[in-house]
Amino acid sequence: MKLSKNLSLSEMLKSGTASRLGLDNKPTEAHIQNMKVFAEKIFQPIRDYFGVPFRISSGYRSEALNKAIGGAHKYKDGKYIATSQHCKGEAVDLDRDHAGDPNNADVFHYIKDNLDFDQLIWEFGTEENPNWIHVSYNVDGKQRGQILVAYKDANKKTRYKSYEEN
Repeated sequence: MKLSKNLSLSEMLKSGTASRLGLDNKPTEAHIQNMKVFAEKIFQPIRDYFGVPFRISSGYRSEALNKAIGGAHKYKDGKYIATSQHCKGEAVDLDRDHAGDPNNADVFHYIKDNLDFDQLIWEFGTEENPNWIHVSYNVDGKQRGQILVAYKDANKKTRYKSYEEN
């Protein structure tokens, strides 16, 4: 199934972790509809602008997969609740560094300067180039336009700071 001209559902669902652990990573129809909107608003404009394939290192995540990889979540009344936009079909992690130009920094700046997005994260890496890019689009509401940088603190815990602080 195609979500857009250059994005298939199988690309959004692919997960080595889910395969290795035998986790179900099947989306609902609502999740698929969200992925189609995400593809139209975020993925396809990036793909059309650069004209090259993109590797999705993380697309849709079931709650079980999100829990297994330590994705965004909270606990309410002792119950695990996934809060990652990946679990709604509204986010991807993109990585171009395996294939030359454009690099991840080029893609990050294109998104920042040209697209309406909910969240954009420079994921680790160096000041010149992130290891990958997280980008999300809130299908049901206003886009926050939040831009963050992920880093590890002294205890090796992932933290985030505003891109402007960088």
